[in-house]
Amino acid sequence: MAASDNRRPSGGHTLFRYTAKDIDGRTVRGTMEAADYDALYAQLLEQGLYPQRVTGRGADRRPRTLRPQELSDLCRQLSTLLASGVSLVRALTIISQDEGISAGLRRVYESVLSEVRKGSSLSDALEAQQVFPALMLGMVRAGEGSGRLDRVAERLAVHYEKAHQMNQQVKSALMYPMILAVLSVAVVIVIVTFVLPQFSDLFSTMDSLSAVTLALMAFSDFMVTKWYLLLLGLAALGLDFRRAVLRVPSVRLALDRGKLKMPVFGKLHRIICTARFARTISSLYASGLPIITALQTARDTIGNAYIVSQFDAVLAQVRSGVSLSAALESVDGFQRKLCSSIAVGEETGQLDSMLDSIADSMEYDAQQASRRMMTILEPMLIVLMAFVVGFIIIAVMSPIIGSYSAIESSGNV
Repeated sequence: MAASDNRRPSGGHTLFRYTAKDIDGRTVRGTMEAADYDALYAQLLEQGLYPQRVTGRGADRRPRTLRPQELSDLCRQLSTLLASGVSLVRALTIISQDEGISAGLRRVYESVLSEVRKGSSLSDALEAQQVFPALMLGMVRAGEGSGRLDRVAERLAVHYEKAHQMNQQVKSALMYPMILAVLSVAVVIVIVTFVLPQFSDLFSTMDSLSAVTLALMAFSDFMVTKWYLLLLGLAALGLDFRRAVLRVPSVRLALDRGKLKMPVFGKLHRIICTARFARTISSLYASGLPIITALQTARDTIGNAYIVSQFDAVLAQVRSGVSLSAALESVDGFQRKLCSSIAVGEETGQLDSMLDSIADSMEYDAQQASRRMMTILEPMLIVLMAFVVGFIIIAVMSPIIGSYSAIESSGNV
């Protein structure tokens, strides 16, 4: 059931080669024209094909969306140059000739410059690269329409700088717990593969061992002799899990809903999702985009499928005349502070400034929540590591102590 299409790509589309599997596990190869990788994957899934390998535009993988720090630097330079009266072509030429950027970024900027020189608008030139987020494309289009491209670029620079700072805060908060977790696993592996085998000869001379000790020694023997099977099993499990999430939207929905309900991480995840939405809707609305368009773009930056799935109802309510604050109250996953702040902005006629304020407030809350999470996780991981190591020691020492007690008892008799 190959869906081959050997036509030349039409404007704005790319011809991709793909290898996929159908529902019966048969391998299907072919070519298909699509706007981007996401569109291609959606088309294949609609046909009951599950992508295994996709190539397009001479690449073996999907183009990487530029990082927030890279986007911030680009927008900051563009804003400064345009505000100084430099033409767009000259500004892009200066940016693409910057010696501090990587070769990959230079190729992207030069391609944008080439498209602009051919007469394309900046937004169309950026969209053709497939590495710029929808938020940036929408705001640049709004800036082109209003003639305030320099101000929009400045606001984008601030937006992506804030996004970069939030990402760094979360990574910093998780770094130490991750190190502790890795060390815990490493300690257990060392004990199971190097320490426990030293007791195997001793245990073989004993008449009876507890079920816990027998299970622990069997696991130790498995780790020593067949450790590669464990690695293969974990890799297969991880691959199957990713495929399940990709194939079954309900699984992704349930997982993202679970993230919001977790005891420790749930609140932090809710705050981060709320902060992303608040910052994005603030930037879009202040750039002059209609509220419906701003909502459609902002929902794609939230990063949680469960929250995004509720936005069809939000959009329908806003289109029917319901206020933004009232429509967002029905969304399960946002912090309540968001709706109350938006309501104040609507009543005072200063929605753009209130959106900015709530975005700053939620980002501060995310920073504090990440610190509290780290404070809780550190002792929890230490206690967990102590429990696992203690369990292993007890399982090993109990039969030894029991044998010594039996020898002492027989000696007394």
